[in-house]
Amino acid sequence: MREVGALIRGARQGRGLTQAQLAERVGTSQSAVNRIEQGGQNLSLELLARISNALDQQLVSIGGAPQRSHLRVQGGRKLSGSIAVNSSKNGAVALLCASLLNRGVTRLHKVARIVEVDRIIDVLRSLGASVTWSADGETLEIITPAELRLDAIDADAARRTRSVLMFLGPLSGRFDSFRLPYAGGCDLGTRTVEPHLIALRPFGVGVDAQAGWYDVKVARDGRTTRSIVLTERGDTVTENAILAAAAHEGETVIRNASPNYMVQDLCFYLELLGIRIEGIGTTTLRITGQSEIRADVDYWPSEDPVEAMSLLTAGIVTDSTLTVTHAPIEFLEIELATLAEMGLVFDVSDEYPAANGRTRLVDITVHPSQLRAPIDKIHAMPFPGLNIDNLPFFVIIAAMAEGTTLVHDWVYEGRAIHLLDLTRLGASVTLRDPHRLDVSGPAHLSGAEVSCPPALRPAVVILLAMLAAKGESVLRNVDIIARGYEGLQERLVSLGASIETFRD
Repeated sequence: MREVGALIRGARQGRGLTQAQLAERVGTSQSAVNRIEQGGQNLSLELLARISNALDQQLVSIGGAPQRSHLRVQGGRKLSGSIAVNSSKNGAVALLCASLLNRGVTRLHKVARIVEVDRIIDVLRSLGASVTWSADGETLEIITPAELRLDAIDADAARRTRSVLMFLGPLSGRFDSFRLPYAGGCDLGTRTVEPHLIALRPFGVGVDAQAGWYDVKVARDGRTTRSIVLTERGDTVTENAILAAAAHEGETVIRNASPNYMVQDLCFYLELLGIRIEGIGTTTLRITGQSEIRADVDYWPSEDPVEAMSLLTAGIVTDSTLTVTHAPIEFLEIELATLAEMGLVFDVSDEYPAANGRTRLVDITVHPSQLRAPIDKIHAMPFPGLNIDNLPFFVIIAAMAEGTTLVHDWVYEGRAIHLLDLTRLGASVTLRDPHRLDVSGPAHLSGAEVSCPPALRPAVVILLAMLAAKGESVLRNVDIIARGYEGLQERLVSLGASIETFRD
């Protein structure tokens, strides 16, 4: 119902109609339209047909092959106004996995309602957990049963998200053996699970891959102290090690840990559960675990620095004055320093606390600027470096800058290739190798039709480029964007973008 509601909302906004105007055409009330768009009202086929006729667009099909969603963008428009950053997708999925540790009630507030979250929720429910949204959709309540139904796991939902790997840590504390489906996610090339296995071996975890499943066995040796050195300072690898440490009695020291935003979010939540953690925000963590945790807790996930960068990029590439509020400054400082080197004019407000009381937020206003290529290459690094997920946005920003920029994406061997689709819009992007791009500008972008790449961040980069391109563009098969962003199209429309959803 939420997906249908979002489709109706996007089509209405694409037609330039208010909720009251659509209600009048359909013969219902504005409050009913609002409930429909929020996914809070059942829809009959007859009402769906009336809405489709009012919007001159077929919204759903009954039978036959499923229709895919596409976006039609009228580019070259300035954006304006202010928009708040939503809570973190990566933080939310880690917290949902961590809820398996708690025998009490976990209430997560302001969780992003995105496909990735829905998939983890589906997996949790299949295991027997009670997962319910509040009536206003603002709070997610999770109650994990004493006995999990591991044999009933929703393998289809699990295989469509890489986040299911983070079940290894919490489940290793409760079971001597279990199975998990192979993890999926974005198409970003080969992404080995070996760093996860290295992180979990000190807990006696062994994994054997068999016919689409991970067969996991846990050999318990009675140790109460453990020392782990991660060979890769990855975010999910660190989270898995933290979750395993929290689930096992005794003290665990994790070195070369990621101190990134989603890792800190996880630690803040675990502290509410009574887990003692020293070194949050550093690369060395000292965790005192418990074999049984029972606590009723409320937690507000922190705001998403990658969404913040996405919204800032929308303002930058459209040469607009735009304010992004509730931006987690600790995780954007290198990005802002890089943008300043490129000549971007922006203002940053005084800091204020997030709802969780721990994250530092600011409001950032970008202004039209004459951009230039940086002297050095742009590359990502583990936090506190430039965020790996923010790197793709610098490709389209560099395309609007004077000069040539080398962008080095050393983490994913496939992601840089997806960004070559920007050439369809007129950007000058050349692939040196699977990890490096030369980007020359300033580009004069024009509308084109592009199929969405099978990776979240490149897909959003292409959509943002279409906002800057003169004329009409079509981005096809955009379902992947809903994996990581809640209502991105509608939020961009609220800033003045012209984006319409359609199906064919």
